[in-house]
Amino acid sequence: MTDRVWLFSYGTLQQEGVQLATFGRRLEGRADALPGYSTSPLEITDADVIATSGKTHHLIALPTGNPADEVGGVAFALTPAELAAADAYEVSAYKRIAIRLKSGLDAFVYVGTTPGQ
Repeated sequence: MTDRVWLFSYGTLQQEGVQLATFGRRLEGRADALPGYSTSPLEITDADVIATSGKTHHLIALPTGNPADEVGGVAFALTPAELAAADAYEVSAYKRIAIRLKSGLDAFVYVGTTPGQ
């Protein structure tokens, strides 16, 4: 994969069914962690997202201000078109940001939006 970008997932993008529905293929990735965040449950109301993930609640990562906190997950190599497909899958409670993972890898991740950001 030439033009690849990294996307860190701590939730439903790790599910094979979500990957097949969103990207048309099963992704391969490597374990990593998102420092300075913790997760909370988020109720999902988008019927298409619920149908794809099979879940009415997803996790959402929120900054804690404590660099010792971390969220485990997987970093996946995607094409820019696949990253756009991930953007379309995520609901508006998430925003995509660039971040450095615990391993030192620079990746995108979907985190919680907060008022004023």
